[in-house]
Amino acid sequence: MTELVRTRAELAAARSRLAERLGPDDCLGLVPTMGALHAGHLALFDAARAGCAAVVASIFVNPMQFSQATDLARYPRRLAEDLALCEQHGVDLVWAPDEAEIYPDGPVQVWVTAGALADQLEGPNRPGHFDGVLTVVTKLFAAVRPDRAYFGEKDYQQLMLIRQLVRDLGQPVRVEAVPTVREPDGLALSSRNVLLSPSERDSARALSAALMAGRDAAGPAAAVLAAARAVLAEAVGVDVEYLELRDPLLAPPPAAGPARLLVAARVGSVRLIDNVAVELAADGSGR
Repeated sequence: MTELVRTRAELAAARSRLAERLGPDDCLGLVPTMGALHAGHLALFDAARAGCAAVVASIFVNPMQFSQATDLARYPRRLAEDLALCEQHGVDLVWAPDEAEIYPDGPVQVWVTAGALADQLEGPNRPGHFDGVLTVVTKLFAAVRPDRAYFGEKDYQQLMLIRQLVRDLGQPVRVEAVPTVREPDGLALSSRNVLLSPSERDSARALSAALMAGRDAAGPAAAVLAAARAVLAEAVGVDVEYLELRDPLLAPPPAAGPARLLVAARVGSVRLIDNVAVELAADGSGR
């Protein structure tokens, strides 16, 4: 049965009980979330369950990740439903602290700065967002002390920055990436999808369609971008903020080989992001 704890003291006691169950070769997995769980989160739980002997999930809507108070206020919160899903997917322990438990002295005076990568892609649209993400992830790692932590590829820039955090600060955690989970029509699952009207939901499919068109172009960078742009040009009600091709670590794209195609757009009042792995061919001969 999934155990719910709210305070750091309760977490420490529950973490000790879990440790007593673990053998010398067993690992403890952590899945950090902000709640409003969907199938994408459940895939993270399932991956953690498959790879670890014990699984902890955190549910905390982190105010440091929001630049607009209105966005923070309207983020969905449904703890009872989230706990039921955690139970169904084998999560042993859920830590759901309140804001005072994570930030007992109010706004932090010392935090993690995300570096140059945070100023690109999502950075100009979400100032300070990644500093907030990395700060709270550092706090979660310190409190839970997991062996592995699971993050989705859907938030690809975030994933890359968390891996950089672990490398640069010597965190004793292995970061595991889990592929993006999609609706049957291709739309990447997101807690924000519920904010789309039916017509906006239909328009939003253009993001994944553009990415798949770029991936299937299977040529040089210019061909990949042209195929994706052609789809977005036909989309109605989609305000594209960026469509970019990068290497897997989000440096400039290679002439050939593995790369990542990323897109962000507003559909109505909802901002959506998505990405897909692509294979570039310098001579246009395909993958």
